[in-house]
Parts: sequence; C-alpha cells; structure tokens
Amino acid sequence: MQNHVLDYLNHIVAEKPDKTAFSNGREGMTFQEVFWQSRSVGSFLHEKGIYKEPVVIFMNKHPKEITAFFGVITGGNFYVPIDEEMPGSRIQLILDNVKARMIICDEATRETAGTFDFAGEIVCYDDICRTEIQEEALKEIYDRAIDTDPIYIVFTSGSTGVPKGVAACHRSVIDYIEQLSEVLKFDGDTVFGNQTPLYFDACLKELYPTLKFGAVTYLIPRELFMFPVKLVEFLNQYQINTVCWVVSALTMISAFGALDTAAPQYLKTVAFGSEVFPVKQFQKWRQALPEAEFVNLYGPTEGTGMCCYYKVEREFGMDEAIPVGRPFKNTEILLLNEKNERAEEGEAGEICIRGTSVTLGYYNNPEKTAEAFVQNPLNHAYPELIYRTGDLGQYNEDGDLVFISRKDYQIKHMGHRIELGEIEANVNLLEGVRLSGCIYDEIKGRIVLYYVGDLEEKELAAALREKLPRYMLPNRTIRLEQMAFTANGKIDRTALKNKYRNR
Repeated sequence: MQNHVLDYLNHIVAEKPDKTAFSNGREGMTFQEVFWQSRSVGSFLHEKGIYKEPVVIFMNKHPKEITAFFGVITGGNFYVPIDEEMPGSRIQLILDNVKARMIICDEATRETAGTFDFAGEIVCYDDICRTEIQEEALKEIYDRAIDTDPIYIVFTSGSTGVPKGVAACHRSVIDYIEQLSEVLKFDGDTVFGNQTPLYFDACLKELYPTLKFGAVTYLIPRELFMFPVKLVEFLNQYQINTVCWVVSALTMISAFGALDTAAPQYLKTVAFGSEVFPVKQFQKWRQALPEAEFVNLYGPTEGTGMCCYYKVEREFGMDEAIPVGRPFKNTEILLLNEKNERAEEGEAGEICIRGTSVTLGYYNNPEKTAEAFVQNPLNHAYPELIYRTGDLGQYNEDGDLVFISRKDYQIKHMGHRIELGEIEANVNLLEGVRLSGCIYDEIKGRIVLYYVGDLEEKELAAALREKLPRYMLPNRTIRLEQMAFTANGKIDRTALKNKYRNR
C-alpha cells in the first residue's frame, strides 16, 4: 500500500527510465532525469537543514519546475508554487503567510525574487539540481514519512482579498489520483495536454498520473490559448489524446470556430470542470469528436482537486445543465439544507465533502479553517471534519448531483432570491453569444451583465425578456471584446465588478 506520492516515481523510473515524462514541446525531461534531479534537490535541502517546512517554488512553467516540486517532497518538505503572472502584492502576501526559509527560482525569475521582502535564501534550480545525492539521508527521510504529511500548499482567493493556502497531504493526493485514473482510464499510452498553471491544484490531474503510468505530459505554452487554431495544431503535433481543462479553455476553441477548421485528431478523453459548460458550446465539441469520452468533473481545491464526475452519455437540451454526477469512490457528498440536515428529495442544499479527499485546512489560518472545515453535523458520536464548499446543488431524478451556483452568487434583488449563474446560463444559450459573466452592484441594486459575442446589447436585452422573469433581467448589459479571466481560466467576476465601478 502506498503512503508516499513519490512511490509512483520510484516504481516507474525502473520500468521506463528513458521515456520522456514532461515536455513543453521544445525541452523535455525523462523519468530518469526527473528522478535524479529531484533527489539532488532533496539532498540540497537536507544539507541546508530544511525539513518538514514550506519551500517556495518561483519558476517559469517548465519540466524543471515540476521536478523542483518532487525535489521538495523528496527532502521531506512541501512546495508552495508561485508564478510571475501573479501580482507582486499577492506573492508578498503568500510569502508573509508561509514564512519559508527558501525560494527556488530560475534564471528568468531570479531578479524578481530579489525584489520581495523576504529574509530567507534564494537559490537557482540550475545551481542545485546536480547536488551530490545523499542516499542514506534521503532513505531516512522517506522512512520517517507518513501519509498525513503535507506535500503542497496551493493558494486560492479569499473573500477578504487575502489569499488562503490550502495544504494537502500524501494520503489525499494518492486517493485522488487512484480514483481519477480509474474513472478517466489513464494508462501508459496517455498523452496529456496540460492547460492550467502549475501553481494551481488542477495540474495534479496530469503530474502524478504521468508518474503512476509512465505516461507523458506536454505543458502547453500559455500564449497558445489566445490562438485557437495554433492550439489545436499543437494538440495534433504531439498527438495529445487526453485533456483535463477548465471550461473556458474549451469554449475559447469552439466559440471562435477553430473546430471547424482544425479538429483535434487524437483526443479520446475530454474532461472539463471549474465552471458550467454551456450546452451550445459542448455540443460543438461532441459533434467534432463523436468518438471521444466527455467527463464533467467537479470539486474544490479544499477537496484535493475534484471529488465528483459525470460521464456524458446522452444528449442534453439547451435548457439543461450537465450534472456533476456522483462522488469518486471513498468520498461522500453531503447535501445539507439551512438546518444542517440532509436536503430532501428535490431540495437544494450546500455541497459538503466527507472523506480522505478533504485537505488539511488553510495554512497558518486557523480562523478561516474553522469556518469551512467543520464537524459533520450528522455525526455527534466522534470527531469528523467535512468541508463546506459554499456551492449549492440538488439531485435530479436520475440521482445525479447538479450544480446550481455559488452561495455567494445568490443575491436578493427586488424582493427575490436570484442565482446569477441562472442568468448566465440563459445568456449562454443565445445564438451570437460566446461567453457571459454576471455581477451585482449592491450599492445601486443593479444586475450587470457582461458578454462577448456578435449580438448588439439591445438585441440581447430583447432576447432575454423572452427567457427570464422581469425581476431577473439585467439592469445593464455591456458587450466586451474579450472576457476577463482569472489565472486558472475562470471568469474573473472581481475584475468585472471593478470595471463597472470604474466606469
């Protein structure tokens, strides 16, 4: 039985040492190179006396960055990934929170790393990746490891503007990888196309299964996501057959017609998540790839990535939402109403997660941890933490869980409770609309809709009058040339709200 995530690497390096593990298309690293260099990094950390501590990784997206992650774990520590595309103020808040003694950077980030208020040591990956390997020390570190030791801290946004660092352990990640691999049928022939930045937990779906099966992951250059046809050409050039992307990355390809000119020839597994997939755009993907398997994934960072899945095996009407389905094995979803009781049949409730997938909590933030990681209200017999997602859902007649919206997307407007996600879903159904994002101006009591598409604002407003009750109609409708996205590909509603305030 595995209790250490690097058991995957230790096993596969003996079977496929010379196979490329990670590549960006220009530069790649074999399993043997990943193995030896990660052990060198771990040995360097040991020599510095850094053990069971956070180590910040501040590198450009590259196979070396992934190897640095594994090196930190090899040394008995946990990695904290940051990236130059993050605002400097956010990086400083992260450094202040974790209080690490070391930053590992690369030549491109070294100068920027030195501009932060950081009292620890800054080292360059290329200077430490050939450190003499301390075999005895690494063996002792490995033998002392237990499966509840943390392996990473990934920062999510906080409602107060201060990011929250989610700490995950070996046990949770191993459980996630085993369940996800079974559902999505990964194997040694899997060729992943990684879309998400490496400072998000979403990249777990590629990094660790690559080690488990001896597969290969291509780190797709982020600039390609601005050029849909070139992106598809990249997928075809490297014969990528499996993607696990946020919905906006997929809709960017379909909404701008790239599937009509250059369909991905090798894709057989398309997993998607993070947001609701507009059925109109999803159908374009189904038509372009009729033989592929499509799987909707759902889950928060605090639940070690994804905790539910739904294999799309039927047609969906334009007014339907694709369910998030059922939990992975070894995970239970509790749907709790406002009385902290199980929601009745057909009743909406907050999606709460119970099981090994629940992470350790927020690093150095006991107050926020206590708010979201709570005692299971259905269990009064012994301590048992669940995670309250803040998402609303309900079960359909097939017993599948359907995501409704965020609790904080629920507003009170003109005396009615309204889900902003419902407005967006109806807008996304309209011909001539590619993407939409809704915000609420609490001060003026206005629903504001932003969208990207060919419809004129007056045409869109008229079309919505046929679809929505009067109290749900946007008070302002604003067309954009391009939508604002967060770094992990979700619609950036905070940016939309700031844009509206500054008009």
